[in-house]
Amino acid sequence: MAQFVVEGGTRLTGTIFVHGSKNATLPILAATLLVEEPIVLKNCPRLRDVENMIRILVELGCIARWEGSTLYVDSSGAFGYTLSERLSKELRSSIFLLGSVLGRFKKAVATYPGGCEIGNRPIDLHLMGLRRLGAEIDEDGGYICCTGEKLLGAQVSLDYPSVGATENIMLLACMAEGETVIHNAAREPEIVDLQDFLCACGFRVSGAGSSEIVILGGTRGHGCSFTIMPDRIVAGTYLTAAAITGGEIALIGAMPEHMVSMLEKLQDAGAYIRKDGARIILKAPKRPSELLRLETQPYPGFPTDMQPQFFALCSVASGISVIVENVFENRFRHAQELIKMGGKNSVRGTMAIVRGVQRLHGAQVTAHDLRGGAALVLAALSAEGTTVISCAERIDRGYLQLEEALCSIGAKVTRKD
Repeated sequence: MAQFVVEGGTRLTGTIFVHGSKNATLPILAATLLVEEPIVLKNCPRLRDVENMIRILVELGCIARWEGSTLYVDSSGAFGYTLSERLSKELRSSIFLLGSVLGRFKKAVATYPGGCEIGNRPIDLHLMGLRRLGAEIDEDGGYICCTGEKLLGAQVSLDYPSVGATENIMLLACMAEGETVIHNAAREPEIVDLQDFLCACGFRVSGAGSSEIVILGGTRGHGCSFTIMPDRIVAGTYLTAAAITGGEIALIGAMPEHMVSMLEKLQDAGAYIRKDGARIILKAPKRPSELLRLETQPYPGFPTDMQPQFFALCSVASGISVIVENVFENRFRHAQELIKMGGKNSVRGTMAIVRGVQRLHGAQVTAHDLRGGAALVLAALSAEGTTVISCAERIDRGYLQLEEALCSIGAKVTRKD
């Protein structure tokens, strides 16, 4: 078990860089199975989740090696179609491999995936979409057994714009004969990145970023070199860290057009923001203003992955904030940990009322999940005294050397393994 030890009360200032997106990298890694030629992925974040996905690929017969932030993947020798149960339980995104493994080998065996316990994340939409394309799926004893000897394009309508289901269907559709159209598709930027990667490999995909994606299957893919998009959630976390400490930072390498809802809420909290290409300047007041209502929604709405960090920000705001979580019903576990630090909040179902206090204080707290853990780090940066955050390895799933990045702009964070 790892811990972050944070000495609070320091105003963050300086320049900080954004690494590649975890949520874009994972489905792209799954997509490398569709191509029997070498792939080069640049700006690839060497995160715990990414390493787990690579281990699964290697167990299936792929070859992978790192050179700095560049990852080389060769799936030409892949032979396995059974996903590691142990690794799948650690990684929610292992489910992305179902579509690509089935498309490559016409069969796939997987267990139900793991990941953060932030609420029900059923995979029924994934399985429905794969069945629409001709997959036969048997769920028995905790295993998902798929066969797909004759995969055909189809019209697939999603009841909810699920990111994972959209990506899984895209991957399998590339290997199905004919045209597939995904209606009510998720619109997240990471789906556009997956489309761009698939097109760079020679597959025919269009419409990502809208609610309708069209895939023309039956094309043989080829190798390519591709640069992963920057991580908008990491970028938002750094900006919120500056806002909660009354700081001033320049964020380099972000894509502000992917962060509109986050930037608007930071401005509502009193921060001055200037955008200049891939550079975002934020200057925060000494104390943030309350947010009258923050409500998570699928993109382009406010991202659920930033709700915990803004919850921390509201904990030291000048008034009462209302936060509504519409995506995951169990994503307020950080609320009780913030109370240990002197926060005042009340959670009722999917709504939280957060009464800002003048100052939080250091405490012993636990990161129950990735983004909730990041929120505790942010709260600790603004708190008086020392905060010890246990289960820091959960935070490592989405942030590359978070302690070093924050220390580069004046924070006092150390890691104890």
